[in-house]
Amino acid sequence: MSLADIQERIASAEVAAGRAAGSVKLIAVSKVQPDARVEAVLQQGHRLFGENRVQEAAGKWPAFRERFDGVQVHLIGPLQSNKVNQALGLFEAIHTLDREKLAKKLAGAVQARGACPELFIQVNTGEEPQKAGVLPAEVDAFVKVCREVYDLPVSGLMVIPPVDEEPSLHFALLRKMAERNGLANLSMGMSGDFERAIALGATHVRVGSAIFGERMKG
Repeated sequence: MSLADIQERIASAEVAAGRAAGSVKLIAVSKVQPDARVEAVLQQGHRLFGENRVQEAAGKWPAFRERFDGVQVHLIGPLQSNKVNQALGLFEAIHTLDREKLAKKLAGAVQARGACPELFIQVNTGEEPQKAGVLPAEVDAFVKVCREVYDLPVSGLMVIPPVDEEPSLHFALLRKMAERNGLANLSMGMSGDFERAIALGATHVRVGSAIFGERMKG
């Protein structure tokens, strides 16, 4: 598997779903990948990447941004409140807004900075106790709080379905929640299921090992 293979599969999935060509953005998940692998993907012209940790992104991306124009990095892992200011300087989008404390911290930092990354609310559709994310029953209220109390421009929802359940059920649920809240973006689908996610409206898919090879331990 390679970047070109994944891009081709995304294009085919767009056609099959009746979606416009290029309507799905591929986030190449570069977390814990060695710099040489990341650089190889950059050299092929890809510019959108996903990282799980603020510290890892801080150590990797400033140097790459100096060498490659147009790089965008999205945070797809949990964001601690004390890392908010650093995150705002590193990421074009944050996919893991999941609690009011974080919304409040983001709002203050965004106001001071005068700019806000694209924001996605993470939803725990499987209601898994070990997993981050807003519970489905609380999504509408949380979207409202983010917009009306904290003036945050939430643009979409994100989900990581339970590993032992059919992901399409969770993708369909996320889409319904986004539609009723007027949210245009859906961050859903990974290496094993992104075609199903595209069929159900994904705007951002997160693919790592199928592009870079298996992740290094760390």
